[in-house]
Amino acid sequence: MKKMFKLQWLSVLMLALVLVGCGAKEDTNKDAVSKENQQVEKTSYKVKDDRGVEVEFDAVPKTIVSLQPSNTEILFALGVGDKIVGATEYDSYPEEAQKIERVSDTVKFNSERILALKPDVVIAYTTGGDDENLNALKGLEAAGIKVFAIQSAKSFDDVYGDIQQIATVMGIKDKGDKLDKDIKAKIAEVQAKVKDVKEPKNIYLEISPKPDLYTPGSGTFQQEILNAANVKNVFADLQNWAKVSEEDVIAKNPEVILTTVNYVKDPAAEILSRDGWNSITAIQNKAVYYIDTDISNRPGPRIGEAVELIAKAAYPELFK
Repeated sequence: MKKMFKLQWLSVLMLALVLVGCGAKEDTNKDAVSKENQQVEKTSYKVKDDRGVEVEFDAVPKTIVSLQPSNTEILFALGVGDKIVGATEYDSYPEEAQKIERVSDTVKFNSERILALKPDVVIAYTTGGDDENLNALKGLEAAGIKVFAIQSAKSFDDVYGDIQQIATVMGIKDKGDKLDKDIKAKIAEVQAKVKDVKEPKNIYLEISPKPDLYTPGSGTFQQEILNAANVKNVFADLQNWAKVSEEDVIAKNPEVILTTVNYVKDPAAEILSRDGWNSITAIQNKAVYYIDTDISNRPGPRIGEAVELIAKAAYPELFK
């Protein structure tokens, strides 16, 4: 009897130990699941784009499609250009960007190809009132692609903000802060050289040649570049992108003429040879220069270089 009692007691004890072990294992599993959930919560984050949409990311994107050259430049400047798997036909800088597959002409994009690439995010853009573009982006989202839309920058502050947004999406906010700081330092360096200019030179900036002359007026990104370079835009009294006549330019008599036109042969020489322009001071002094269109027209990380290009053209003696 005693022996049987001991055996029964041992059986009960062993069963209790097994149950305790199972309970401990279950608690351990619960702790592991809880920690895993906490980890997902920590890596998951949301960033608001310029549509006001909060785009949620479960992890930092590893593959990107960029639908605007300036955003592509920002991504490369932040050190994540190698993650871009699709870009536009006009993504020319840096050199590595030219090797990326083309999925857009910046006006329309190839939705089928973008879907086939399965990017973690599409860094898109909006001009604010481009309903067709926005609807096309919604089509990508409906197919399960994350879209982060940025409104086209109209000022330096907009560029700094774009850099911050993209850096946050890519989980490298500190690099975004540094890039903004470096750009501001470059602009400040140029401004230090031209700050003592008492009479800023009158500039005519041409972005479209004959027969339809176009120039930037107030309210444009280029106007801010001209202001930072301490030059006077002869058409600052106009708003946005303005069409002007040859007579208008001749009457303004600019001291320096700059052109960003890159689709005609030797644009500076073409301007110098125009009939009836001989009375313009810039023509008489041969102060007509081509300014790299990608640098001067793109609201991206090279805006400091754009300011320097304008300042050097106007005041070459200050940069010797």
